[in-house]
Amino acid sequence: PHPCTVRPPPAAGTPHGPSAAAGAGGAMADAPEGNGAAGSSGGAPARRAPSDYLRTALLGRAVVVRLNNSLEYRGVLSSMDPFLNLSTEQTEEYENGQLKARYGDAFIRGNNVLYISPQD
Repeated sequence: PHPCTVRPPPAAGTPHGPSAAAGAGGAMADAPEGNGAAGSSGGAPARRAPSDYLRTALLGRAVVVRLNNSLEYRGVLSSMDPFLNLSTEQTEEYENGQLKARYGDAFIRGNNVLYISPQD
């Protein structure tokens, strides 16, 4: 699984760890049902990964992308991958709040991203 995947906590009273829930063959078929995990019939809302929010709520919208070196890029988020590599359109580069450059399209490597926020 991807390291950023949000998983529900184990149910109370169940052993922790994948080897305990998986049978001797390593399959999850022996895991108890109705343990309060997301997607069960307990009525709790299903948990979503942060990347789901980025894809559904921010894709195609104006965003602010702050990098680890304090640069900000503002533009329309056009695509992203599981590593948080981003593609933006109509992109502007800001340093210390001042516009430094304008780009048509920009590609931002995910390991440089500090945060992504909807643009106000």
